[in-house]
Formats: sequence, structure tokens, C-alpha cells
Amino acid sequence: MINRRHIRVKVMQSVYAMLQSKDDNLPKEEKFLYHSIDKMYELYAIILRLLVEVRNMEKEHIALSSKKRFATKEELNPNKKFIDNEVFKQLFESVSLNDFIETHKLDCWYLHPDYVKEILKEIKESKIYTSYMETETSNFNKDREFVVAIFKNVIAPNEKIADYFEGETISWVDDIPFVNTWVVKTLNQLKAGNAFIIGKLYKDEDDKKFVVELFRKTILNHTSFEKDIEDKTPNWDTERIAEIDMILIKMAICEFLKFPSIPARVSINEYIEISKDYSTTKSSFFINGVLDKVLKEFESGKKINKIGRGLL
Repeated sequence: MINRRHIRVKVMQSVYAMLQSKDDNLPKEEKFLYHSIDKMYELYAIILRLLVEVRNMEKEHIALSSKKRFATKEELNPNKKFIDNEVFKQLFESVSLNDFIETHKLDCWYLHPDYVKEILKEIKESKIYTSYMETETSNFNKDREFVVAIFKNVIAPNEKIADYFEGETISWVDDIPFVNTWVVKTLNQLKAGNAFIIGKLYKDEDDKKFVVELFRKTILNHTSFEKDIEDKTPNWDTERIAEIDMILIKMAICEFLKFPSIPARVSINEYIEISKDYSTTKSSFFINGVLDKVLKEFESGKKINKIGRGLL
């Protein structure tokens, strides 16, 4: 499922897009924001399905090879360890994954089998594959370790697959690292004998509401938040502050003032971490310094009213 850090990233991207376009159609941008998150969920399902399609292609290849007129001994008695891998079979038999793929018409691997062929070729040329196929004993844990290893070392780093995703949906460029981590976590959580059920997109309804509330409250209050920032950066012209830094600071201030259940220190830490991936090398220090000053002023002026556990 999507976590709050990635929700913040998606909101940051939408805030940036809206401020750049100077479009004041808030409902339109909110709809697009939800859509981009839904598309990320589709990417997650597509990547899981790729594992199934790789296994299916190899299974078909083995079947065709065994029917050749002059089939070799190896072709007549192939090593089926790869296609019998329990993790592949669990994903293949998943009703929820299959229904999701069908409902959303995610037939990209059917339409573009060359990508599946490319991945299968790279897998079979890897030392991970050779070692796995030479091992006589097998169990679910070893099958899972193998699938995780080929995903991390063969599929996730594949530039052709990444280029294909980028061409399909522009927002996927930023989503791929998160989704790859999500896939690895999913694979590691699989257990023998359990049916695979594709997880929920949001942890709960509160997280889904957090998406639009953070976006809306940041956009509607961003000019007033800018004044708070100006007071804490006397040596900086606001136009000289990196745009992403400014947006991240505004979002954090929004959480200080408009989200009483989120600890202020959690907000600061989250935006510092996001800045490390999306802004300059010095941004995290700058953002930390500004937010620390803003927080102290808000606390002394009793402008912050946090409630709930763990807020001290």
C-alpha cells in the first residue's frame, strides 16, 4: 500500500504543477492527483504480472521444444524448476491479481511480448538463475529468495523496461523506485499455502483523505505560508529559494497548522527526507533550519494545537 511519504511526494508534484501552470481549477487538479496515485497502483500490478508472464513464456517455450521432431535429450526432459517455482505459481493463480489486470485492461505484456522475452533472456543468462537451477532441493523459502533476487538484480535495473514505463505514463518515472520497493516487500511477505491477494492502495480512509486535504490546504494557504517563510529567511529573496524547497516548507507548515494529529517533528523529518531525493544537496539543511525557526515561533505564539499520542 502507498505510505504517507509517497502521498506527500505526489502532493508536492501536484502543488508544483498547479503553481507553475497558474491554473486555479482546484477540483481538476485534485482529480488528476488521485488519478496519478491510481496509476501507480496499476504499475504495481503490472510489475507483479510481469513475473507471471516471464514464467508463462518459459513454460510455453519448454512445451514447444519438447515437440520438436529432433528434440534433444534436454528438451525432452527439461529442468522445470523455474516454471514450477511456487511464488510464480502463487501469483499466476491469484484471483485478485488476475481480476485487477482484467478489470483495468492492463494487457501491456500481451501487446508487447518482446519486453517479456528480454527479461526472460536476462534472467536465464544470470548467475542467480544458474545457481538456482543447479540446486536439487527446493522449498517455498528458496523459491521466494530466487524471485526476489532476480527482481532486484535483473528486472528492477532494466533500462528498457524503465523507458517503456516512462513512455506509457509520465508520472511513473518518479513512482518506479517506490513501486519496486513495494513489490520486493510484497514478495518477501508471501507465505507457502496462502493465496496471493493484491493489497489495498491506501492503509485506510484517513490516508485517502490526507491526499486531497494536504493538497487543498497547501494551495489555499500557500501565500500566507510564504510570509512565515520570509520572516525566517531575511538573507534570502524568496525568488532565490529553490521552488521545490519552498513547496516542501509550505507543506510542512500546513501540517503544523492544519493537521493536529501529525506530530510537528514527524512533518519536519518527512520533508527533510523528501528533499534529499527531489531537491539540491544542501536543501535538507536549509529546510530543517527554516522549519525549526517556524516551529519555535508557532509554539511560542501558541499557534500550534496538536492532539493525540506521541506529539511531545
